Amino acid sequence: MMVSADKPHPACFFYSFGNDKQMTVQVYVGDAGSATALVNKAAPIETSDKAELPGGWAGGSEATGSGAVYAVSKAGAAVVVSTDQKQTIKAKQVAKQAIAALGL
Repeated sequence: MMVSADKPHPACFFYSFGNDKQMTVQVYVGDAGSATALVNKAAPIETSDKAELPGGWAGGSEATGSGAVYAVSKAGAAVVVSTDQKQTIKAKQVAKQAIAALGL
């Protein structure tokens, strides 16, 4: 695992055997427009499936060429989880845990 130096919420990078990146968790806290733009860049509205979490979190999820992404925002916060697996369910669970652990 590697953690970026970003403050106050660093990005986390999880590696599998052989130093292949297995999952990345990126958290943004700032203005609402930037949070929404970050989610729309990761999981474009035009191509992704609708993603929602309790408490008003919304965004998108989709398989990508290298795995899958689950991205949601609420007000000025965003959580983007990318994984090397094609299913989005694990990325969704990690997003839920990150939101809860950080009190977002």
